[in-house]
Amino acid sequence: CRMELPFWCLLLLSCLQSLSAHNDFFTSTGQMTDLLYTEKDLVTSLKDYIRAEENKLERVKRWAEKLDSLSAAATQDPEGFLGHPVNAFKLMKRLNTEWGDLESLVLSDTTDGFISNLTIQRQYFPTDEDQTGAAKALLRLQDTYRLDANTISTGDLPGKGLKSSLMTVDDCYELGKIAYSDVDYYHTELWMAQALKQLDQGEESTIDKVTVLDYLSYSIYQQGEIERALEYTKRLLELGEKKYEMLCRGEGNRMTPRRWSRLFCRYHDNNHNPMYVLAPAKQQDEWDRPYIVRYLDIISDKEIERVKQLAKPRLRRATISNPITGVLETAPYRISKRRATVHDPQTGKLTTAHYRVSKSAWLTAYEDPMIDKINQRIEDLTGLEMDTAEELQVANYGVGGQYEPHFDFGRKDEPDAFKELGTGNRIATWLFYMSDVAAGGATVFPDVGAAVWPQKGTAVFWYNLFASGEGDYSTRHAACPVLVGNKWVSNKWIHERGQEWRRPCGLSESE
Repeated sequence: CRMELPFWCLLLLSCLQSLSAHNDFFTSTGQMTDLLYTEKDLVTSLKDYIRAEENKLERVKRWAEKLDSLSAAATQDPEGFLGHPVNAFKLMKRLNTEWGDLESLVLSDTTDGFISNLTIQRQYFPTDEDQTGAAKALLRLQDTYRLDANTISTGDLPGKGLKSSLMTVDDCYELGKIAYSDVDYYHTELWMAQALKQLDQGEESTIDKVTVLDYLSYSIYQQGEIERALEYTKRLLELGEKKYEMLCRGEGNRMTPRRWSRLFCRYHDNNHNPMYVLAPAKQQDEWDRPYIVRYLDIISDKEIERVKQLAKPRLRRATISNPITGVLETAPYRISKRRATVHDPQTGKLTTAHYRVSKSAWLTAYEDPMIDKINQRIEDLTGLEMDTAEELQVANYGVGGQYEPHFDFGRKDEPDAFKELGTGNRIATWLFYMSDVAAGGATVFPDVGAAVWPQKGTAVFWYNLFASGEGDYSTRHAACPVLVGNKWVSNKWIHERGQEWRRPCGLSESE
């Protein structure tokens, strides 16, 4: 006991020193000048890394050019070339030794110096608090000196000899988001409008117009300007419709080659689950953000036929949650291309009518052992509790069958559609593909540019909520119209309750 006291005292003092050492950089220009020199040092380190990579690449390039000319000459008369003993010896040497040296060169890591420097300097970097503080300071200056967003974005401020780099779409969007998180809809509108203006002018950005318009229309609506909010919402829907349709056609995929290279396939036993230790499931990454995985050969033809047999007599027009009332209603069909935007006169809320063209049925675990077995399989592979999940829903889409972009989880600004269930929000979605589709029928995520194509016997899984319980808005998805063929799927919506120890809550909203 006496030995432990000094240790805890030292630990407490260390924590207090760490807290007191934190600087509110944004409150002092003097302290921020140090950050400029820190960044300059990092740029120098980054350039050294680039030179090392270029040198390595140049050596590989010279090797490739030498071997290209040599192999071209050798393959014109292979037997004659290898008839010379020196050529035969050098071929053996190259393949046995020199290609191995080249492999070592390609795999050599030149990042050590840069990463070490970055790691050391990172402890002195500003925090989220500093970034938010600097943003709010900029908003205060905007109000005090009556500056419009474009004046600040272009750096055209009063004062001689002072220069500022132009603000990008990302910068404007970040300011708008910080204002939004502070429920400051006035400044959210100003900076999202500026971000939209720069996008309309052709500036390239990872932030798209749909995302900006979403914030812009909502912030205007919150200020009571219904008609103007409606105009932006219509534009938002038109753009979203185009993106959705492009993905359905196999266009507009936004996965970069670098991100694509980080997607893998693996054998998955979910931390040595007894059911999958000897015969692990085949799992492959479909997308990184949000993280979507596909399980291959996860439901057999026999199981598929049994599920369809049970579902067929019960198939009815699919239901969806009314975004205003929260009540489950029969999904409407539509013929026109334009989606309806609904204004609720009681709440003043703008919302979008979702359309679903399919028939569905619900299957319970107690009515057939095979359904219970399928539910258990989902639990074994995800590690999530199935007792609080919804029943297995089976859906059949004929030609033209679709489900337009929607969220599986209930959003904060909507009535709680799952209140009567008492199981919390939909934490995750599991989706079985029970048929191949000749053409069309993909599951697309318009906000991130992802498309997942039906493959019989497979299933895809993703989380709708972050570990914090906040909704992941990048999971908005849609079922594309079936162009040719017939589409059968079944899904399991997994709820929050019962997952407290299986997926502990995160400490930040996006964790």
